[in-house]
Amino acid sequence: MKNMVLAAALLLSSASFAGAVTQINAREHTCTEITQIIRQEKKLFVRVGIGGRSFRYPPAKCGPGDKRDTTNLQDATGKQCILDYACVYDPQSLYNFR
Repeated sequence: MKNMVLAAALLLSSASFAGAVTQINAREHTCTEITQIIRQEKKLFVRVGIGGRSFRYPPAKCGPGDKRDTTNLQDATGKQCILDYACVYDPQSLYNFR
């Protein structure tokens, strides 16, 4: 019973944190639209193929194991977008060593 309560509490808290982030598919928007959405929503998760990338505007501190970097992705028109708001996986971070 304790495990059920703990699991429910963790799921509810993670859902409340995830609710603040908007998700879009990069192949449904142009580079300009993606940039505008990032600025309007402040936090954005962009799906790129199977995975995705998280963006924040204005650029904020990234979470443990991530670093701030530029990233490129392909938009709906096939154009390469270069965005400098990304928090990407940092292989040199101590949080990512096992």
